Amino acid sequence: MDRGLSLAVIGHAVGLSVSEVSKIERGLVTRVSVYDLARLHAVVGLELSLKSYPSGQPIRDAAHVALLSDFRRSLHRSLRWAVEVPLPIPGDRRSWDAVVRGDGWQYGVEAETAPRDSQAVARRIQLKARDGRVDGVLLVLRRTIQTRRFLAEAGGLLRETFPIDGNRATELLRVGIDPRGSAMIVIPMR
Repeated sequence: MDRGLSLAVIGHAVGLSVSEVSKIERGLVTRVSVYDLARLHAVVGLELSLKSYPSGQPIRDAAHVALLSDFRRSLHRSLRWAVEVPLPIPGDRRSWDAVVRGDGWQYGVEAETAPRDSQAVARRIQLKARDGRVDGVLLVLRRTIQTRRFLAEAGGLLRETFPIDGNRATELLRVGIDPRGSAMIVIPMR
């Protein structure tokens, strides 16, 4: 309106219908190409600016999915399981790799296929545990040489974050019982 252009003139200039331009302008279209947005901006005398920022972990690979699947198979069938569960804070883009729930308890599950930096892992998990409204965190690792090195180098740092013995936690989860705290669980190779 402040440019003195009608939707018909704008639509004609970019090859879109009046209806399409109106829906884009009102935010009612779920997908608009960057190309169309740039052309619409140019017609009304605006410059489109896009920026990219790191925003969390990338999409997980097949090894990550397999590790989560192997862990899930070790759980009692009465336990409920959900993957990619967002943290309960509006606008927070973090999520648990999975959440396992029993009667009156729930644990965030984080799977690491190639752990390297124990401080970064501990810090990330502690922040998620603080914000995630869970009773604890289960860090699931694959039994590999790299995992053995990671655990040896981590020393007491991770033991403080994960005080429950992983084997004991696994035994309890296998029969559907709350492990009563955070644990590191090492899953054997397939």
